[in-house]
Amino acid sequence: MRADRDSVRRKLKIARGQLDGILQMIDDDRYCVDISNQLLATQSLLKSANQQIMRAHIEGCVREALQTDHIDPKLEEAFQLLERMAQS
Repeated sequence: MRADRDSVRRKLKIARGQLDGILQMIDDDRYCVDISNQLLATQSLLKSANQQIMRAHIEGCVREALQTDHIDPKLEEAFQLLERMAQS
């Protein structure tokens, strides 16, 4: 992986902590809107980490694939991931 590992790991650890907190909120029967807001915050953090990974993939692997004359499956993988990201 070519993305800034420390940054991605930090975001994922925060998201994991948020999920633990959300589970506790559910166990504590907290207000639904508060739980939903925490879920949205976690989703945003995961999306940010994913965008960082995809950017690094495009800047590295895809760029290298474009510099060759043969068709590289990395391009198709990148297109598929971008389509899935656009749908979410």
